[in-house]
Amino acid sequence: MNEIFSFAIAYDFDGTLSPGNMQEYSFIPALGFQNPRDFWALTKQCPKNTDQTLGYLFTMLKEARKRGIRVTRDYLMSCGRDIKLFPGVDSWFDRITAYGRAKNITVSHYIISTGTREIIEGSPIAGYFKKIFASSFLYDDAGDAIWPGTAINYTSKTQYLFRINKGALDESNDELVNAFVPDEERVVPFHYMLYIGDGATDIPCFRVLTNAGGSAVAMFDESNPRTREQVEKIALGGNRVSLIFNADYRENSPVDLAVKAILDRARAVHDIHVLKEKVKTEFGLR
Repeated sequence: MNEIFSFAIAYDFDGTLSPGNMQEYSFIPALGFQNPRDFWALTKQCPKNTDQTLGYLFTMLKEARKRGIRVTRDYLMSCGRDIKLFPGVDSWFDRITAYGRAKNITVSHYIISTGTREIIEGSPIAGYFKKIFASSFLYDDAGDAIWPGTAINYTSKTQYLFRINKGALDESNDELVNAFVPDEERVVPFHYMLYIGDGATDIPCFRVLTNAGGSAVAMFDESNPRTREQVEKIALGGNRVSLIFNADYRENSPVDLAVKAILDRARAVHDIHVLKEKVKTEFGLR
């Protein structure tokens, strides 16, 4: 009883852990745009049927070249230093990990984002994640970004839940993520997973986890009424999320207490499963 097991929390980034879009803190201002909406409007001018993620990554490179800005990995990471975080995010990961540890639960944190991985890697919280799954660039021999390397959109986000579930964290390993793995052999069962997001791009991930017995939480920014309307529409969609909260991650905030309760439930579910298996063995019911 009370044996150790693993629990995974996967997060979207923009609008979930940080207000707004990560490119708007340093990268877009460096291009000279007074209003970020002007930059995002340019991404819509890509050829028809262009994937939205590919469109914004291409536009980042195109507009930077126009202005003589070298887009290197180091430069993008430097753009992550100024990212603003919601209240309590800076202490959240240590706090939730410690709470799990006290319950003999090994909690791991992951990012699954359509945003720019290199910018996230330069953020103050990058070190807390076991893996950051996000869109990224390819670089030439001089270290300059030349083309999108990985483009994650709202449907492909779900792939990364399966990677966490099966332990296929190496993105070049498609064999394992597509292979049949019995539920009992998966590294982190879906019912021991939580996804935290804020918008339409998170709906497929919400659905995957809720349909598989996991948990899904939607966040909104109370200073931006539009974001609350957005998550309320998501919640009304049925079987998407079970809880919605203001993005306040401080200790004893509603989301803090809710996630701790989700961990408590996982602990109870695991212990009941262990007891059932013990009874089966004791009475020869296998």
